[in-house]
Amino acid sequence: MEIRRVGSQASAVGPSDWFTGTVRIDPLASAPDPARVVCASVTFEPGARTAWHTHPLGQTLIVTAGCGWVQREGGPVEEIRPGDVVWFSPGEKHWHGAAPTTAMTHLAVQEKLNGKTVDWMEKVSDGQYRRG
Repeated sequence: MEIRRVGSQASAVGPSDWFTGTVRIDPLASAPDPARVVCASVTFEPGARTAWHTHPLGQTLIVTAGCGWVQREGGPVEEIRPGDVVWFSPGEKHWHGAAPTTAMTHLAVQEKLNGKTVDWMEKVSDGQYRRG
């Protein structure tokens, strides 16, 4: 058994190649092989968001605070709030982030496939975001 305290790993700033706006990533768990699960708490300041991306084995988001938006490629922007659980299928192109005037925090849970959890793509433009 291993016990790890939340906050025992340093917070990181969301890299500008993958995020627009101010984003903080707090790693929570990365299971050792052969397990594959990785989990982080991610906080988006108002208007902050991910770039478009996919996950090889899918992703679950659990909203813990604030108000945010998610969008699947070709679909509408949808509002998410605390208690909402969002599932993105493997390879499903999507983005997520905070609403324009409210910060949002979610837990992001995904699995590694050959050591990789995400494939980053182009940024969500201000115009795409504002259409939400």
